[in-house]
Amino acid sequence: MSIFCFGLSHQTAAVDVRERFAIPESALPEALARLKTMPGVAEGLIVSTCNRTEFYVTGEFREIPTPTFFESFYRDSRAGDERYLFRLWANQCVRHLFRVVSGLESMVVGETEIFGQIKRAYEFATGAKTAGKLLNRLFQKSFQVGKQVRTSTAITRGSVSVGSVAVDLAEQIFGDLDGCKIMILGAGENSEKTAKAFRSRGAEQIFVSNRSFERAQALATLTSGRAIHFEDWEKEFRDLDILVSSTAAPHAIITLDKSAPFLRARRHRPLFMIDLAMPRDIDPAVRKLDGVFLYDLDSLQSMASGDPQVRRQESEKCHQLIEHHVQDFQHWIERTQSTNFPSIIAQGFDHRAGLGRGDPADVLLQSGRAP
Repeated sequence: MSIFCFGLSHQTAAVDVRERFAIPESALPEALARLKTMPGVAEGLIVSTCNRTEFYVTGEFREIPTPTFFESFYRDSRAGDERYLFRLWANQCVRHLFRVVSGLESMVVGETEIFGQIKRAYEFATGAKTAGKLLNRLFQKSFQVGKQVRTSTAITRGSVSVGSVAVDLAEQIFGDLDGCKIMILGAGENSEKTAKAFRSRGAEQIFVSNRSFERAQALATLTSGRAIHFEDWEKEFRDLDILVSSTAAPHAIITLDKSAPFLRARRHRPLFMIDLAMPRDIDPAVRKLDGVFLYDLDSLQSMASGDPQVRRQESEKCHQLIEHHVQDFQHWIERTQSTNFPSIIAQGFDHRAGLGRGDPADVLLQSGRAP
């Protein structure tokens, strides 16, 4: 038995692919239950965010091709999907998780949101009783690593969020933001960070709409804005300058057919639209309309680079720290091998090379590059 990570991320798949594999938080209990019933799975945990969907499992999967695992779970995979998927085994899996929790594999290197997202994923798995002794130890160790990376290195210094990049673009289009009318759809973490970024740049007309009106009110209070009932936000569409959408809807809530009449009434006034949702809230076809500037997560990725000099200086420190913890976790596996885990994943570790023994496909991506 060994530990594996099957997944895809913003480094292997574009947003239109990632959204097909995304699992909303509300669906995680059912997804975990389904994962636990898959042949060979002893323990399982699912991490699904805007930028990645990853399955951490223990069991016998060395002979199972990566596409087969995904086909068993999703049952509606498409031809060609295999080029977006990866499988990591043993200490490659451990190293990858430590880097993800530390923000080193994020679209914005050093961002902190991923730490909380993985903690919630772990809480769902423990609540569903799909994480056992091995995954419990691994993820608790990952939280220790993530905290140490952030406190003992400067990897977060100078980093920016996707939301702040979106605000930079809005300033380029509109200039001063104090006269802009801004609508925030959704009241989650991404919405809050973006709304605060707009407020810090001088925006004074911020409206927040969410299916839970109480959450909309809470975010509106934080940004000195105004809450709008979700069924009423479209009434404000005609006068908007900027719309940010980051809901948990399973499908697009802003479509071409719905948007066209509102935009005609605007008489070609520009509308800046930012889609931070996964799956996407705004149909990509909307960008065909005159006067629309639509940006999704992939559009913002190349602009959300943070300070490259700081990252270069700190990357080696982060690498050394993480390698220390990878070896520490390996030693824990070896110590438990003679007690509770007689044939567990230590057999997949190689002291000399730091790579799992066996078929190289067990530690390499199907795409041929690291996630």
